Parts: sequence; structure tokens; C-alpha cells
Amino acid sequence: MDRQPDLHLHSSASDGTLDPEALVALAAREGLGMIALTDHDTTAGLAAAAGAARVHGIDFVAGVEISCSWAGVGVHVLGLGIDADCPALTAGLAGLDGRRRARAAAIAARLEKRRIAGALEGVRALAGEAAPTRTHFARWLVAAGHAPTPAAAHKRYLARGRPAHVAGDWTPLAEAIGWIGAAGGVAVLAHPARCPLSARKLRLLVAEFAAAGGGALEVVSGPQPAERTRFLAELATAHGLMGSCGSDFHGPEQRWLAPGRMAALPPTVTPVWGVLGAAGRARRVRV
Repeated sequence: MDRQPDLHLHSSASDGTLDPEALVALAAREGLGMIALTDHDTTAGLAAAAGAARVHGIDFVAGVEISCSWAGVGVHVLGLGIDADCPALTAGLAGLDGRRRARAAAIAARLEKRRIAGALEGVRALAGEAAPTRTHFARWLVAAGHAPTPAAAHKRYLARGRPAHVAGDWTPLAEAIGWIGAAGGVAVLAHPARCPLSARKLRLLVAEFAAAGGGALEVVSGPQPAERTRFLAELATAHGLMGSCGSDFHGPEQRWLAPGRMAALPPTVTPVWGVLGAAGRARRVRV
């Protein structure tokens, strides 16, 4: 591999704006030799992305990002090197798809009470076959003239405590780790530096994640302060977890970000890609 892998990317199969083939082509132009597609609660884009990766000569890791609940807080867990046809995983993701669609209807109903009509139809058009997310709502609110930017839409309508906020009914952390294990993958705690937790609670989360069978910590997630990277590297080492890195790229509208553009994984951490074979399957190794 010419560059450090990017093991956290999104396509239009969930809330990214590039289709899987275009995303892989962009990663190839950025000089990446290994990538993972980790769409939210779906594996729908994996086959197309894997085919494009073969064309571009990139090692492809089949992945997913699962929405979880821990101590009343929403957290995300990546599954890397998964078998997308695993019955336990597919059944679990199907349940989350239903929850996402029900949540979208509830968000739209709350916007309707604010005299913002047409939201559900609008986000369904943006999402296509994917289950609508809050990101789709934010984009629609901008397009419909209700907010100047997606960030403003979140702050004004969708964030916790705002009029259209609907809490997610997500999977318990240990259950999601179990799905990933059944699918032969490595569970990775995603972007822990962005979890709305104190340092003490984040330590508790990482400890519970490791005890439940988690395999790695996303030590580097897009642009983040160097001190946070050092802290996460120490947490990973303390709990015997490998380290992962990913841009969490969703599309070219993120002008400050691109696939592979992130800091290097600290050398004190064992890289998770060392247990991912060329075919993107995980080999069960612990550090």
C-alpha cells in the first residue's frame, strides 16, 4: 500500500453523496491502496464498491457502521472484514433499517408541526433506496430554504433539544459486537473523540467495548487534535485494542476532507489492517 488505509468511508448507499463506484475512483485518485466502505446500518453498496476496487487495483475491506446505544448515548461501531451474507448481521441490519425509517417519519411529523411540509417525501427522494438519516434531513432543509447550511439545519431543528429531534432506538453495544463477530469481522469503536462523553465515561465505554469482544479503536478519525489522538492511542494500548484510522468521508461537499486525508496512526498502536487480508476478510487476531 502506498498510503495509510482509509477504513471509514460512506457512499450513497447510506448518507454519502457519491455512489460506491465514484467513491472508489476518488480513493484511487487520492493514491489509496486499501479502503473500507462502512455505510450506516447497510451493506447494500459493498458489491459495487468491491467490483470498482478490483478495477482500480485497490484492496477492499467489506465494512458497515452500526448504530448502537450505550448508557443512553448513541455510539457507532464499525465492522471491518465482514461476511455481508451472515444471517445474524443481515437480520440485525434489517431491524435497524426499519427503525431508521420509523424515525424519519417521526422527524418529518415534528417538522410538519413547525409548518415545514414535504420533508418525508423530500428526504426519501434524496435517500433513494437507503433509509433516510438526519444528514438527509439537513440537506433537504437547506435545499428547501429552511437553513443556510446543513450544520445550521442540525443546530436549528435536528440536534438534541431542538424541535425535530427524535432519539434513535439503536442496538445495544454488545449485541452489535456480536453481529460483527458472527460475520467474521473486527469490531471497531468509531470516532470516539466525537462521542458526547467526558474522559471518564469514554474510558468506561472503551473498557466495556473491549470486554464485549471489540477488537480496535478508531484512533484517528478525520481532522482531530493531536492530543486527542495521543489519548486514544493510550486507551487502545491499555485495553489491548488495535488501532484504526478513517476519514469518515461523506462526499466532495466536505471541502476540508478527502479519502485518506488524516494524521498517521501512532506507531505505539498495532494497526488493524494487519489482520485484514487482501480479500478484505478479517483474520481473528488479538493484541
